[in-house]
Amino acid sequence: MSFGKYFEEFEVGNIIKHSKTKTIMESDNNLFALLTMNHHPVHLDIEYCKKQQHGKILVVGTFVFSLIVGITVSDISGKAIANLDYEKIDHVKPVFIGDTLRAETEILNIRESKTKNDRGIVYVETRAYNQNNELVLSFRRHVLIKKREEKCI
Repeated sequence: MSFGKYFEEFEVGNIIKHSKTKTIMESDNNLFALLTMNHHPVHLDIEYCKKQQHGKILVVGTFVFSLIVGITVSDISGKAIANLDYEKIDHVKPVFIGDTLRAETEILNIRESKTKNDRGIVYVETRAYNQNNELVLSFRRHVLIKKREEKCI
């Protein structure tokens, strides 16, 4: 099975529905919060959260973003040289412990590199949804991706 796509395999307008999904566990959120030193009680303290807007623990937003980027790797950036940027990251709805997330990515634009002919830049928008098909996150990025190697005869 191939991991990732070459530049030539992307087509503007295509929407890739990523097959991987993930249910957020309390341990996922706790570990990410601790590793990144985000000790805000809204992510870790049930009693504190009961008195807040949502009444329960919120999953760390940067974890949700990182998870969704990870879900897309095998379809979008598996053959990438680099992710050049991330932009317009929108946390549309909160994510809670027990939510199951899925993602889809739309190809917005493709262009060949101006400096190297063995690669191109793919511009995409990824959208993440919870188990209720509610949009929870969206972001855009430019990915520098290898072209297929031409075979010498």
